Amino acid sequence: MCHTYGRAKNTHQMIPGWPYSVVCALETGRSSWTAPLDMVRLAPGDDAATVTAAQLRAVIGNLIAHGQQRAGDPDIWIVADAGYDAPRLAFLLSDLPVQVLGRMRSDPVLRRSAPPWLPGTTGRPPRHGGEFVFGDPATWGEADTYTTTDTRLYGPAVARSWNSLHPRLTHRSSWVTELGKLPVIEGTVIRLDVERLPSGAIPKPVWL
Repeated sequence: MCHTYGRAKNTHQMIPGWPYSVVCALETGRSSWTAPLDMVRLAPGDDAATVTAAQLRAVIGNLIAHGQQRAGDPDIWIVADAGYDAPRLAFLLSDLPVQVLGRMRSDPVLRRSAPPWLPGTTGRPPRHGGEFVFGDPATWGEADTYTTTDTRLYGPAVARSWNSLHPRLTHRSSWVTELGKLPVIEGTVIRLDVERLPSGAIPKPVWL
């Protein structure tokens, strides 16, 4: 049985079948065309992030081997939806020339960088700073970047970003097999807001 998303409005279903992981190349610009590059079947008990990372490593390795990605070229963008663990992918692929952009849910709590260690302070140095709560604007602080773009279909589109944020990892899920201290994986969080949707629905923010 496969856990599937979006087969009807706001519903998830279990249906007979096999889950697959597909890697597609995205076109530039406004095109919606994609080019499938690779597909693997997820076996029962497979960790999706680990399988996906191995699959991406093979695809990127082929691109490098065939001269389609050379030293000095811009990094390859890996774009993933909310079902993927973007920090985990970034950690597993950190030795490759990639940048990971993943959609995030609207309810996570991230942490800021740890405050500087002051001489004479007792106790263990902190690994995490203050909280960044997606649902609480009071915790966001001033954005590191802020842009506004007028669009025909969506009205003013506002993009804000905050740098050096990270999840507080625990030895669960994809990290259950990691031994010792878990890494601090910092990244940039982006929030996109639009004024309206063509369908007339109430627009919700997109977190990346």
